[in-house]
Amino acid sequence: MNACFYQAIDRIPLGLATTVEFLGPLAVAVLGSRRALDFLWVALAGAGVALLGSPGVDIDPVGLAFAFGAAASWAAYILLAKRMLADWPVGSGLTVTLLVAAILLAPLGLPGGGSGLLDARILAIGLVVAVLGSALPFTLELAALRQISSATFGILMSLEPAVAAFAGAVALSQTPSPIEALAIVLVIAASAGASLHARAVPPDV
Repeated sequence: MNACFYQAIDRIPLGLATTVEFLGPLAVAVLGSRRALDFLWVALAGAGVALLGSPGVDIDPVGLAFAFGAAASWAAYILLAKRMLADWPVGSGLTVTLLVAAILLAPLGLPGGGSGLLDARILAIGLVVAVLGSALPFTLELAALRQISSATFGILMSLEPAVAAFAGAVALSQTPSPIEALAIVLVIAASAGASLHARAVPPDV
């Protein structure tokens, strides 16, 4: 999930990559639903994605493909983590998932890193990214899920594309165009709507 996301933000703006990636948990939220209202959220999200592919938006197709890969991986993570955490403590489960991910990505990362992996500065930056990009946010998410309902959690998470777009504009000068901003708003509305109308049942973690 993170490997695809980092490849995506290397090619497309941070806000757009996060918006597309967020389609993963949105798909899980409405998966298997037969309520007519949930089809509205799917339509809103679909309209947002369609806007990103409109002629007025210039997006690297490879970056967009990586963002969709991150979305699919996030959806898989949600489904797998829920089953795993039913039997594993949070700390142990998270450690195992990060270890497995590291082993799977090592054959790609080691040759790509080359001699840079012997640079103490690069290794230190990599450690910071690992903590702030994976270990800490996943731990906080799981901790939050123990305290609030899944519906409330989903609504709060729906703000992520907006926060990413703001961070991209401020820190990276990636100001979204009106069409891109509308696409982000549509996906946020779809995610918040799906979460708001989900059953407020605390997850089994």
